[in-house]
Amino acid sequence: MTLFIVIFHLVMLGIYAGNVWYLLRRSTRLSHTDAIAVHPLVSIIIPARNEEANLRRLLPSLLKQNYPRFQVIVYDDGSEDATPAVLREMADPRLITLRGEGPPPGWIGKVHALYQATRPAAGDRYLFLDADAELLDPGALGRLVAHHEAMPHPGVLTVLPQYRGGGLLLVSVLPYAILAGLPWPLVRRLPSRHLGALNGQCWMISAPLYRQHEPHRAVAREVLEDVMIGRYLKSVGVIPTLVEARDAIAVYMYGSLGEAWAGFRKNAYLLLGGRASPFVPLFLLFLVTYTLAPLFGWAPLAMVYLGKLLSDRKSGMPFWVSALAPLSYAVASIVQVDSALAHLRGNVSWKGRTV
Repeated sequence: MTLFIVIFHLVMLGIYAGNVWYLLRRSTRLSHTDAIAVHPLVSIIIPARNEEANLRRLLPSLLKQNYPRFQVIVYDDGSEDATPAVLREMADPRLITLRGEGPPPGWIGKVHALYQATRPAAGDRYLFLDADAELLDPGALGRLVAHHEAMPHPGVLTVLPQYRGGGLLLVSVLPYAILAGLPWPLVRRLPSRHLGALNGQCWMISAPLYRQHEPHRAVAREVLEDVMIGRYLKSVGVIPTLVEARDAIAVYMYGSLGEAWAGFRKNAYLLLGGRASPFVPLFLLFLVTYTLAPLFGWAPLAMVYLGKLLSDRKSGMPFWVSALAPLSYAVASIVQVDSALAHLRGNVSWKGRTV
């Protein structure tokens, strides 16, 4: 078993190394400048349900951008907190606010909100942002546009941001999954739609491609809409490209470990297949190779720490999170079981709504 665990982690480290090389190539193609020849109009599209605190951070960071042509569209999805008041406080000619009272039958709330927000969008590019994001300096939007214009076309841009906020023991597992779970250099080279995904926290696509393929309508029922949109777009020839954007975007996913638990409870079972047959073997693989690995000696323990330390550095995690890597994976395993039980019982909820 020790040898199996070590070999498994060596494969993961190989994928990680390939992805770091891939991200470096994407960055160097910008030739170390933020300048772009043209400035397409960008529609920044944000879903918001009970996001008063996050919007107080995100919207000022957007409205101070020095990019010359953009609009911000926020879809208030039946918020029950002070979200409407925050939107009124932030009144700006570039800010468009929409209000809905929940999705119709056959739609998931976030997917429906984003789809509705695209209806009045006037931009040449659509930038989809979660409300818990923040642009870190006035040039951040310009750099994202430059990345989009520099990538191979037809394509869709997605990013690896830095992560802040609470619940980092759990949240830190996400960037590790992005960097070691999918071999990004193969996404464009191999045709399989399963070699495709997006980070739904931030992605950009040209308006004509979006209008042609209507990805949110195509995945209207999907809780993991970003993964499924990535696969759907790849299946129609729109290839996802990942770039590192730690200098441009921070994401505050949760305020506490309890909030992180609730969020991962919604998604973990789906990430491991969403059915009992794939979930059980994938969960056992995770349990043995990550959570129980320290029980098999110093070599598996060292591999667990090495992979986590590398991904934590890439995503801006503090060192104490890396030091507690075994605990992160132990908590993740428990959440995976909790998520599976919740989905099988049909009692998964998020922000006051049943998923």
